[in-house]
Amino acid sequence: MQESAHRRQTPEGMRMNQFIRQLTGVRFIAAAWVVLYHFQAALGKSGLLVPGLHDVLRVGRLGVDLFFCLSGFILTHTYLNKLGPKFSIRGSLHFYGLRLARVYPVHFVMLNIAGVVTLSYSIIGGKGGALPGWFNVGDYFKQVFLVQEWAAHPTRGWNFTAWSLSMEWLAYLLFPVLVIVLFRLGKRAATKWLVLLWIVAISPVVLFGILHRGDAYYIDNFGSTLRILTEFTTGSITYLIVRRLAPDERGPKRRVERLATTLSVVLPVAVLGFSFVLNHVPTLQWSDPNFPPRMHLALAPLLAMWIGALALSRHGLAKWLASDRLVLGGFISFSLYMTHIVLLQVFNVVTGKIHITHGPIFAVLTVLAIASSVPVAWLMWRFVEEPSRERIRDLLGDPPKPLGDAVPSH
Repeated sequence: MQESAHRRQTPEGMRMNQFIRQLTGVRFIAAAWVVLYHFQAALGKSGLLVPGLHDVLRVGRLGVDLFFCLSGFILTHTYLNKLGPKFSIRGSLHFYGLRLARVYPVHFVMLNIAGVVTLSYSIIGGKGGALPGWFNVGDYFKQVFLVQEWAAHPTRGWNFTAWSLSMEWLAYLLFPVLVIVLFRLGKRAATKWLVLLWIVAISPVVLFGILHRGDAYYIDNFGSTLRILTEFTTGSITYLIVRRLAPDERGPKRRVERLATTLSVVLPVAVLGFSFVLNHVPTLQWSDPNFPPRMHLALAPLLAMWIGALALSRHGLAKWLASDRLVLGGFISFSLYMTHIVLLQVFNVVTGKIHITHGPIFAVLTVLAIASSVPVAWLMWRFVEEPSRERIRDLLGDPPKPLGDAVPSH
């Protein structure tokens, strides 16, 4: 990846930027997990959804929770010393502009593409011109302003994966205040108090995951808002703890890094192991076999801990995630997340129209559809996401950011 060779860095910057590559690789893992979660039905009809794979993919919704934790971690790393010392209206507005530069162009393009696909299907898809209830001007502008999920019982439509972007935007709006608190905690709070705050921050989503008996999408009664606020904050506090454990440019002590390297493998295995157990408890299942079990959100702490472990490790799984291919996957991960649902909708319409909905040919088409989501995401990243981001940064008076340093935070 291209690096800024002559840029001056503080020792802390030199040290902490070491984890950027592996955490960028994590982004691709999270996005791919969500993509395969949404393709479960097609994989099932193809005969490719074997039991072990099904257990992994059923909890693919956790990829979004991994994104939320990672977003809090990376934004705190990037802005703790820029926004943390004191509140600044100018600094906050600049931050909002940079966040929109990162996420809005792809969102707006995919919002309108989703509208065109929906309208086309209503005309040629055998529905007699009928449109879904969310296809209206009011819901469209909720999507435009990224407020569609800001309700006790939100209605998802259009490019519905943008619900999480709506929640991220809420976190961005609150971040300039949160980072002031984080800055003071980072300066004054003992490590044991940071750990206690970490537990307090993540506990609401754990309790929600255990006690929830409402809708299968976990959105009623501000469920999505609870997820972003708890997990984003937990990711932020995870960064403060990691910074304590890696006190200088040499990185963490050897025993800390050894433990982190071990945990970087143990934690995802634990997530999959607990998921397997939850998936086989009859009382925890929804009527749809592709929905995750009711208590799967209780695994969110393991995801936040995994981010911290990877940040403190430079070997094993962290080294693999920092490879060039995984880092490139991380760069296109946001576009992958935002484009794949429309691709899936087109796939369902086309296979339905040609009456191939199962069997070997359908299996081949399913694999091709999943595989094509990566080049489609690359095209979106290369020709929409990155150029638009650089143009908006230029308008904001921000210098162009080298590709190797451009870590998307959604």
